[in-house]
Amino acid sequence: MSTPTRNSVPPLVEAVGITKRYGPTTALQDGQLTVLQGESHALVGRNGAGKSTLVQILTGLQAADAGTVRFDGAPAPALADRDAWRAKVACVYQKPTVVPELTVAENLFINRQPTGRGGFISWRRLHAEAAEVLDTWDVRVDPDVRTAELSVEDRQMVEIARALSFGARFIILDEPTAQLDNREIERLFDRMRALQESGVTFLFISHHLQEVYEVCQAVTVLRDARWITTAPVAQLPRPALVEAMAGEAIADRARAARPPVPDGAPVLLDVRALSGEVYEGIDLTVRSGEVVGLAGSSGSGKIRLAETLAGLHRPRSGSARLDSVELPFGDVNATLRAGVGCVPRDRHEQGLVPGMTIGDNATMSVLDRLGRSGFVGTERRRAFAADLIERLDIHAEGPQQPVSDLSGGNAQKVVMARALASEPRLLILINPTAGVDVKSKESLLARMDGAREDGTAVLVVSDELDDLRRCDRVLVLFHGRIVAEHPAGWHDHELIASIEGVAADAARQAGAPRQAAEGESRG
Repeated sequence: MSTPTRNSVPPLVEAVGITKRYGPTTALQDGQLTVLQGESHALVGRNGAGKSTLVQILTGLQAADAGTVRFDGAPAPALADRDAWRAKVACVYQKPTVVPELTVAENLFINRQPTGRGGFISWRRLHAEAAEVLDTWDVRVDPDVRTAELSVEDRQMVEIARALSFGARFIILDEPTAQLDNREIERLFDRMRALQESGVTFLFISHHLQEVYEVCQAVTVLRDARWITTAPVAQLPRPALVEAMAGEAIADRARAARPPVPDGAPVLLDVRALSGEVYEGIDLTVRSGEVVGLAGSSGSGKIRLAETLAGLHRPRSGSARLDSVELPFGDVNATLRAGVGCVPRDRHEQGLVPGMTIGDNATMSVLDRLGRSGFVGTERRRAFAADLIERLDIHAEGPQQPVSDLSGGNAQKVVMARALASEPRLLILINPTAGVDVKSKESLLARMDGAREDGTAVLVVSDELDDLRRCDRVLVLFHGRIVAEHPAGWHDHELIASIEGVAADAARQAGAPRQAAEGESRG
C-alpha cells in the first residue's frame, strides 16, 4: 500500500527505515512514521506488530539498528542526553509513572525542584510554579493533593502537564482509555482537542478502533513488525483498516473443520452474571469436550475473568458452577480440588519455580496422590513425572533436570503437564503458546485437543489466532462485556473486527466498563 500525500504541513516527527533486532528476532523492520504538527495520529496493530519497539525508539529508550528519527527536521538527540529527549517527546503509559505518595506539585518537578537560600527546596516556589503549569494547560487539580488520591484520568493529565513543562510538544498516549469509563474518555478526548489547538501533537495507541475515528486525523498501521500503511482517517474505511491490520493473505483463512461437540454433551462450566473490577455481567457455558476461546484486546478483561475462574481473584457478584458445584473463588488450592487445571499467563512469574526440578514442578499440584500422611514417595513421584515428560514430549534429560535449563517451549510444556496432572474437568489456558517455537506450539495445542477428546471442558484465552482457531467457538470481550460469539469456521478479519470494537458500539452505549485488565500484554 502506498502512503497518501501529506506534504502540505511539515512533519513534527519523522521516523524512516527503522529496524530493531534482538538477537535472531526482528522486532521491527523498515518501520516508518510521519506525524504532522498539531494532529492526533493513531498507531495501530495487533500484539507483536512492533508498536512498543517503535515507541521505545521514538522516546530514546532504545537505539535503532538502522534508520533515522527526526524532530521538527532536526536529528534526534544522543541516546544519553535524557534532558534533550524530555524536551522533545514524552510517553504516558497505561501504567502510571507518577509517585503516588508525593503531591501533584512534587511529581511535576521531581528531581528539578526550585531551591532557595542554602540550596534547600523552596516549597513556596514549588507550589507556585506547579499551579502555573497546571493553569497553563488547564489541568484542574490541586497541586498539594497526594497523587494517589487522584482519579486515573487526572493522573494522566498530570503526566501530560509534566511532559509539557519540560518543553515537549509531542505526547505519546499508550492505551490511555484502558482504565477510563465512558465519561472520562470523552473528557480526555476534549482535552486532547484543546491541547491540539495549543500546538500539542499526539501519537495515540489503542486497540479500540472506534476511538481512532473519534479523535485522530491520521493512522499508521504496523503488522508483523513492518510498516503497512499511513493514511488520513477520513480516507480509510473501517473494513480497510481491519484488513490492513489482519493482512490480506490471512484474512480469509478459516479453521479446519473438526467434529462438532455432540448436542447432548453436558454443560460442565456454567457462569452466570459474573462481574468483577474489569468485566461485567458475564454469562458463558462450556460443555464436556468443548473448547471455548476468549478473545479481546489488552483492556478487555479476558485474563482477569479467566484468572477469577481459576481461583486467583474474587468477583464482585455472580456465580460459576463446575459440574453443578459452586467454584470457590479466591482460593487456588480449593479450585484445584474442585477440578480446575490452569496454565497461567506468565510461566516465568506464575507457572514455574526455577530452583526446582522438572519433576517437582510437574507434580506439585498432585502431591496428595503420590503419598500418604504428607509423605511423598520419591520413586512414585519420579515415575509419575517421567510419564508426564513422555506424554508432553518434553525434551529433557529426566525428571531431575532443573526446569531453569529448559528452552521456552519445553518449560511451557512442564506448566501444561502440571495443569493436566490432576486430570481436571475444566482446563483454563491463558496465552498457552506465548513465546514458544512453532514445533512446541503445535505440541501444546495437540495436548489441548487431547483434553477435548477426553471430555474435558477447555477455556482458552489468547491473542494468537492460531490458538483460537482450534476452538469450537470464540467469545469476544470488549470493555468487559461479551459482545460477539464466533462459531468454528470464522475468518480472521471477522474476529479482529470484533476484537477491535468495530461492531461494538452497542456495548459502549450500554456503559461497559473500561478498566484495564491487569498485566495483559501490550503489543
